[in-house]
Amino acid sequence: MKENLKYRFAGVSDAAILAELNLQLIRDEGHRNPMSVDDLTVRMSIWLNGQYQAVLFKEFDQIVGYALYRHEPDFVYLRHLFVVADRRRQGIGRHALEWLRQSAWPTAKRIRVEVLFKNENALAFWRSVGFGEYCVTLEHQFPESGTN
Repeated sequence: MKENLKYRFAGVSDAAILAELNLQLIRDEGHRNPMSVDDLTVRMSIWLNGQYQAVLFKEFDQIVGYALYRHEPDFVYLRHLFVVADRRRQGIGRHALEWLRQSAWPTAKRIRVEVLFKNENALAFWRSVGFGEYCVTLEHQFPESGTN
C-alpha cells in the first residue's frame, strides 16, 4: 500500500483542476479531441452536475491523478483514470483502482473502461490489473469533403 497516497471526492469546484488533468490525458493518449482547457472545464462541470463522480489522488499534498466514473445498472463505467506522467509506473494507478473498488464501488460486479487501440501503454496497464477485451469499436473515417 502507498501510505502517502490520499483520495478525496471532487466537486464542481474542482472542475478546472480536473480539466487541466483531462487535457494532459487527451494529449498523452493521442486522442483527437480538440477541446481547450476552458471547454473541458465546462464539460467537466456538466458531468459532475450530472451522473459522473470524480476522485482526486494526492501524494504529499500534490495532485498525482484522478478518476472520473458513473454508476450504470450493471457496471461502473470508468471514463477516466489518469496519473500524471512523472508519477507513472509507481503503483499509483493500481492503488487507486483498489481504493475505488473498496471505497467508491463496493457493490460493483463489473468495471468497464474504453482504451484507444493504439495506446499500448494503457492497454498493458489495464491487462496487468485484470481487465480483458469485451468488445471492439470500429470506425471508418471519410476524407474531408471538397478535397481531392
